[in-house]
Amino acid sequence: MQQRKSKKILIYFFLLLLVGSINNINLNTLELHNINNINIVGLEVEDKSSLHQNIKNFNLDNIFSISKIDLINEIESNAIIEKYSIFKRYPSSLDFKIKKTKFLARLNKNGQIFYIGSNGKFIKNDFLNNQLPFIFGSPTVGEFFRIKKIIDESKISYEEIKNLYFFPSKRWDLELRDNTIIKLPNDNVNIAINLAMKFLNDNKFIDARIENQIILDD
Repeated sequence: MQQRKSKKILIYFFLLLLVGSINNINLNTLELHNINNINIVGLEVEDKSSLHQNIKNFNLDNIFSISKIDLINEIESNAIIEKYSIFKRYPSSLDFKIKKTKFLARLNKNGQIFYIGSNGKFIKNDFLNNQLPFIFGSPTVGEFFRIKKIIDESKISYEEIKNLYFFPSKRWDLELRDNTIIKLPNDNVNIAINLAMKFLNDNKFIDARIENQIILDD
């Protein structure tokens, strides 16, 4: 009985050596190529070129040596990117699939025009999009998204808004593209907007700050 056990152990040992040898042969014959293909989908030419150049500054000796953490940090430091995925494709390619953030509004910060993206970031950009609402005042990103959510859930279309005015009291006023001003309260803003919408026709000033009341001034 003991002799049979010894034979089994010996067989298992040789099988282990054989498997190890096969794996070693595969690793030794594996060719490691420099990364020479960086494929970026989802960005416009200028933004794609900038990201491509930044990635090329990393160690691109081979597909296994490049740090995915470095790639993630590079992507997430780019304010115009909202979502992304990264694929290492053997033997020598990196594939990036990117969703660009949507620009929602403009505002002045320290004398420069920034855009607020749907990713919650302030974005400095050289292009001009005068169709986006302009924000007067200094709201946080969170405060802007709160009023935007209320507007999106109300009877007014966000595309109808020309300017948003934010006050230190955390209150907002809206200016529509037809120059109508709607003054909003601090609380129950959604109710106030929907009530104000009933008086839009010929009124260029609608004060909805008092609960359940509308003050008009032609």
